[in-house]
Amino acid sequence: MARVKIANAKFIMTMNASRRIITDGTIIFDDDRITHVGKAVDLANAPAETVIDAREMVITPGFVNGHMHISYAHATRGIFPDDLSPRDYLSNVFALQQSMTEEEEHDTSLLGITELLRGGTTTFVDPGSTRFLDACMDAYERAGCRIVVGRQVTDQTNPLNLPVYETGEAVALTGRTIDAYDGGLDGRVHAWAMPFSIDYCSPALLRELKALADSMGTRLTLHHGNGPATVRAFLENHNVRPTIWMEDQGILGDNVVLAHIIGLDGKEVASMARSNTVGIVCPTAAMKMGSGLSQQGMVPEMIRSGVTLGLGTDAGNNANLIETLRSMYLIAILFKDARTDTRMVPAETALEMATIGGATVLGLDDEIGSIEADKKADLVMFDTRRAQWRTLFNPVNSLVYNADGRSVHTVIVNGRTVVEGGEATFVDEWELAQRVQRHGESMLERTNTSFPPRWPVI
Repeated sequence: MARVKIANAKFIMTMNASRRIITDGTIIFDDDRITHVGKAVDLANAPAETVIDAREMVITPGFVNGHMHISYAHATRGIFPDDLSPRDYLSNVFALQQSMTEEEEHDTSLLGITELLRGGTTTFVDPGSTRFLDACMDAYERAGCRIVVGRQVTDQTNPLNLPVYETGEAVALTGRTIDAYDGGLDGRVHAWAMPFSIDYCSPALLRELKALADSMGTRLTLHHGNGPATVRAFLENHNVRPTIWMEDQGILGDNVVLAHIIGLDGKEVASMARSNTVGIVCPTAAMKMGSGLSQQGMVPEMIRSGVTLGLGTDAGNNANLIETLRSMYLIAILFKDARTDTRMVPAETALEMATIGGATVLGLDDEIGSIEADKKADLVMFDTRRAQWRTLFNPVNSLVYNADGRSVHTVIVNGRTVVEGGEATFVDEWELAQRVQRHGESMLERTNTSFPPRWPVI
């Protein structure tokens, strides 16, 4: 790759330490790294092999999705009725997932990644549900995304159709996965420890995986919805709430990412802050699944306590929406309504969660999350020549509250253009979608899974 200049952008949202917004700005990158960010007039004479005209564009860092099951959902997207309980939903999901072939998982992953990239998400965490990682590495390489992978493990029987391992086997599998994939594809792939949740993992497994993550210099993530049944069980069995129990067990820490984090109380928020544990909130999934985020969520308290938070979307067949910008919008409005206080989670905070905050949660803030010299060239260009962007005075407000992924024009990851003119450059999207449709039909047939629409289809 050669030197590229993106010139004359209407606004550059740098997300640097001072949160500087540059009007009439230019970005220059060599290969995969940004070299210059500044006013167009100051960089007008800087040479470049390629010049991209960014007039009327708003440029942001690539968005970060900290919890996104990529490998199975698109194949059966929209099949589940919206009144299905979370447990019934998950048991069906994982039964379908376990039936997938390598080809089906590869194609389904590639379709999900295509949607993410077209919506401006350049980095995401797939929390351990991909079974055929070797096959799916081809999809990650082809699409050019950044991804965090791992092996989702449990060592307790469960009602969710999750595979159950012996404790030592789960630890060994995790170690092999980190060894095999961490740092892959020229550093675009990272691998973490990924126990499913404290509900279905023994204390020994959780402690050993935390120690493994520490020793291998990586991170650990797990689902931590902290639902009423989980809280009751921990109070009855341990006389403390779940997050406090995790801290007591030595499972929390600055390399631990708790996903969902809905049913916490004030003491649990303090526990996260005290241990420097970070979190991912998935408002799209929480609201559709009736998880009580608006009633029980402590996001404003976490922010005030200094807990670093990012955003996720969970999966294409529970949230159904996987666009990180949708989560950004929801997190900015949800607590304003829930607390009847417009000061809750301002637009600037929501944008931070989707960019530099999410990068910090992933431990990648030295590389991505802001537009600065020496950082990776992960960039999103929004075309503001659209009704949804106008009129345009405050680009933060316009991006958070009225824009969405339909206005993404160009996406660059690691210096490579993966979306141009709103279209993916690496795949025939319609041909791929038709393949995944056939995969989904086959999966439903061979697992005898059926959820007909409520209305008659003739």
